[in-house]
Formats: sequence, C-alpha cells, structure tokens
Amino acid sequence: MESINSKKIAEIVHSPSAVVDVEIRNIVTDSRKAHKTSMFVAIKGEKFDGHDFVKEVIQHGCPLALVSRLLPDVPAMRQLVVPDVLDAYGKIGRYIRQNFKGKVIGLTGSAGKTTTKEEIKFVLSRFTDVYATEGNHNNFIGVPESLCNMSYHADYAIIEMGMSAKGEISRLTSYVKPDIAIVTNVYPMHIEFFENFKGIAEAKAEIFEGLAKGGTAIINGDTNYADLLVRRADEHQANVLLFGSCNCPEVTETEDGCQVKAVIGGKKLCFELSESGEHHVANALCVLTVGEALGLDVEKAATFLKDFRPLPGRGQKRILKLADGGHYTLIDDSYSGQPEAMKLAIQNLAKQKGGRRIAVLGKMAELGDSSKAQHIEVGQCLKSAGIDVVVGVCPEMKDTLAQLDASQKTYYFENQVGLDEFLLNNLLQNNDIVLIKGARYSSKLYQVAESLIKKGEA
Repeated sequence: MESINSKKIAEIVHSPSAVVDVEIRNIVTDSRKAHKTSMFVAIKGEKFDGHDFVKEVIQHGCPLALVSRLLPDVPAMRQLVVPDVLDAYGKIGRYIRQNFKGKVIGLTGSAGKTTTKEEIKFVLSRFTDVYATEGNHNNFIGVPESLCNMSYHADYAIIEMGMSAKGEISRLTSYVKPDIAIVTNVYPMHIEFFENFKGIAEAKAEIFEGLAKGGTAIINGDTNYADLLVRRADEHQANVLLFGSCNCPEVTETEDGCQVKAVIGGKKLCFELSESGEHHVANALCVLTVGEALGLDVEKAATFLKDFRPLPGRGQKRILKLADGGHYTLIDDSYSGQPEAMKLAIQNLAKQKGGRRIAVLGKMAELGDSSKAQHIEVGQCLKSAGIDVVVGVCPEMKDTLAQLDASQKTYYFENQVGLDEFLLNNLLQNNDIVLIKGARYSSKLYQVAESLIKKGEA
C-alpha cells in the first residue's frame, strides 16, 4: 500500500482520537510484523485479544494501534479508538480500494473459490500485473487485509469473499466495491446457519450489492438457484454473463487431462486442461468469461489454461514412492469436504486410469440436520462410481460406508491418527490412485496427506 497519514486514517474511521502525526506504510494484525511505519490492528478473536499486544508493539517502535478501548498503560496519542475494530479495518480497506485505478474482481461461491481465484490470477497475469487475495483470506479480517495490501501498480485485483451467515457478503462487498462480481456455485455449505438452501443463494447474491451501475455479474448458469442469482444481479442493473453449459462445452478425456471445445463471447475455442472433471471445466469457463468481460484476447487466454495446476489440498496430483519401489498417485483434495465437491471428486476419481481407485474420505461439517442424508448420498455416489476401496474416517462416515456393496472393500477409522501408516504399510499397492478428501478441521485428513507427501517424496 501507499502511505496514509495517521490523521487521515482517523478521518476515514470517524474517530475523534487525537493521534500522533505519522505516515503509515503498512497495516498489520500480527504483532510480530509491526514496525516503525506500521499501524497495528488490535483484533479480538476467540483465542486471543490483540489489545494484549498493543503495549509491546508500541514499545518496539510501532507508532499507532487501532483499538476498541483506550489502554491505560499506552500513550493516548498512539491509540486510534473506534467502537468496532473490524468495521474500522474494513473502512480503511474500502478507502484504499477507492484509490485503486485498476479493475477489481470480487468472487464468492460455496466451494472451490480459492482455486478459481488462483486460476483467474494465473491467466490474467500472462497479460499484465495482477494482485489477488493471499490464500483463502476471505473473511472480515482477510478481506480488509487484502485491500490494505493491494498493489497500486496492478491493473487487476481479485478479492475473494467467503461467508457463513446472511449479511456477511453484503458487508464485505461494501468494502470491495467490485467492477466484476462472480458467483462460482451455490451448494448447501453452512446450511445449519440458514433456514433453507435458498437462503444460501440469497446470501451469495449479496455480492452484487457492491457493483456500480453497469458493473458485470458473472454467474455459473448451471448452479443451484442460478435464476435467483440472475434476478438479483438484474436488480442491481448489472451486465450479466453466464458460464457453464451455455458455453456448449465438448469435453474429451486425454492422457494428461482433457481437451475442451467451447464458445466464449461468440468465439469457438479449443483448449487443454491439466485435469479432467466437471469442476475443472467449469473453472476454466469462468476464467475465460472473466477474460471476455475485461476485453482480453480469450483465444490467447485459453492457451494458458493447460499450464495451471491445482493448489496443495485442492485437488493437486502427486506421484509418490512406495517402500517396495512402486509408485502411486495421490489426489490431495484434503482442504475441504463439501458434499457436492465430494461427489465431483469421487466422479473424477472414477475416471482415473491405472490401478485401484481408493477414496479416503473424512466427515463433512456444518450440514445441520441434513448431515446424515448427505453422508448417505456420498456413499451412494461411491457405489455408483464403482470405487474399489473406501476408507471412512470419523463416525459420520459409517453411514457412507453402509451404502457400498460387497465388491467394494471398506475400512473405518475413528480419526486420522495412524491412518498414514495403515495406508503405506497395509493398503497401498503399485499404480493405485488415492483421493483424500474431508472437512479440513473436523477430519484433519490434511495431516494424512502431508505425511504421505513427506514420506513419498523422500
């Protein structure tokens, strides 16, 4: 970010505090990253309170802290007091965004947001300078952080937004003010926090509230409640572009992924992807639709797609060694375990060529009363896909395993402890293809994937 005077920041957040006159060159929430030109944002979380570190950062040379209460043992001129630290942080992010001269692309969706964001960044960066949200920093802390760290040298900025309740996207998009707003998909994620599935779609549609008149809404035309999303975008007078089956995709599986023929903006394109699977094709169509909206050469953009690789934990493939000298393929999709994404991953596994197809699946979280039914549906998907071996982890997966027929081998683990050793010493064979997927923090299967990678690459 470019420097902002401390008194200007006080004006932005509507604070009456009389603060030191200093140029702030970066804004941090981690006390360890605060230095003599920083402003430290004292965020209170479930396990920590940033106010506990204010005295320390000021003593170490940080000139200013954003706080929700005046601390008695810290000079008053070093404290910018506001009623709500997170809201003030967002207002600062909004100010920085307003001074950004390039185009801002806002993105939300129930699953795969980060991968789609990274693929958009990957392709756009082949044309010009691009800034994007780091990782999945997409909440009330992450979005202001992303905005405050924006590079004014970039021509495009891609900001990811997540939510678990009504009104959250509305608040975030008021900071981001996107020129292009994308909804990648609508699945029953976080449904325990909503009255019904439709409520999730309405919450995703809040992203269009941030669009200026004539802004562009890019919507997955095949997702749940796509018609509702289009209506909400129209209400905000957006220019609506759809992607999906409307692009008439023809997909041919190849040894290294797939070849896709599709129509983007009236142009017939043929391009290759490094991965096969419906979600990978949808991501590619979304990326090219963004290119169309920006007026880029979509034919040229399509040529870059084959070089994109999924991120660790989000479908990345690795060839790993076995102790006996053999090899197996790991599909590390351990970052999340949303039901629809789980089914897509299973269907993709079923298409893989090689040895046995093995699914190591953990519980799916935040499904409320639909949890049992959703776990049963995943089991039915495994059965119809003909997956050879299924390892279920966590009690919820018992319902999943119960759906499989006698020809499919099943194993059950209460948790992830020792699962890596079981796979390596008792189950895996040469040429096996292994999918690992489950709710990250509930099943902790990412720990199994990390262990397999560490031992298989040695």
